[in-house]
Amino acid sequence: MNRTKTIDTAGVVISSLCVVHCLFLPFLGLLLPVIGSLSEVEWVHKLLVIMAIPLFANLALRSGKAYVILPAILGISCLLAGAFLESLHDYETILTVIGASLLGFSHLQSLYLAKS
Repeated sequence: MNRTKTIDTAGVVISSLCVVHCLFLPFLGLLLPVIGSLSEVEWVHKLLVIMAIPLFANLALRSGKAYVILPAILGISCLLAGAFLESLHDYETILTVIGASLLGFSHLQSLYLAKS
């Protein structure tokens, strides 16, 4: 697998894990209080966003296509706002889900471009 496909695949996997973390881990938390407490650990969210930044930068720099770059910029902005802006704490989950979905979409678009 070439470098572009590897990076985009990693981006899709991380975005998917982020969505799963945000949507399903809180439900598990209702059943298992220990897991529930882990779903609210702030450093986990910040770490995942920091891990996404190099993948985002690579995607944005190499793509050159607005329909790949613009959703990626909006996605990383949502992730950063949700993780680091305390004033948006009440909207953290929705911002994270939207951001991860947009980044995943951008990586899928980039994979599609690499095939053609």
